[in-house]
Amino acid sequence: MSADQSSAFCALIIMGVSGSGKSTIANALGQNLGWIVEDADQFHPESNVKKMSAGIPLTDDDRWPWLRAIAAEIARKRASSTSVIVACSALKRAYRDVLVQGHRDTRIVYLRGRKDLIAERLAARKNHFMPPGLLDSQFRTLEEPSGDEHPLVVGIDASVDQIADRVVALLEQDRKTS
Repeated sequence: MSADQSSAFCALIIMGVSGSGKSTIANALGQNLGWIVEDADQFHPESNVKKMSAGIPLTDDDRWPWLRAIAAEIARKRASSTSVIVACSALKRAYRDVLVQGHRDTRIVYLRGRKDLIAERLAARKNHFMPPGLLDSQFRTLEEPSGDEHPLVVGIDASVDQIADRVVALLEQDRKTS
């Protein structure tokens, strides 16, 4: 799919628990589509990073300012007619609602994976502020997207290229039926 073919979309939010491959897939899609890629972690205030680094799960009160900052960035991109891919956990429906804000040009891509596979990936990670011990908390918080959110759901038990290709195929299929 070329950038022209995907012009019906302004933003893709690549969501899933920590270790599901959000940043990796977002970067692969960014290269494929020629879109800007943003990592939601960059929008966390220092207090959130310190909590997570200490193994303390974030509360909703911690997350709201972070989510609003990401939504504001998506709105800036929309206003400048620039497409963006955001790697963001977006674990709860309420979080995704803040990010999508009812815009049909913003789509959720849910990277679904088994807990044991994700735990294995997290254990292999080096120098990341999110400790593997918070994975249970992430799965407890996770509310998988429902049909009315029109998510693109992709399994993560494939190569990066295969996952990215699957997302692009789903976007193309979605564009044709919209």
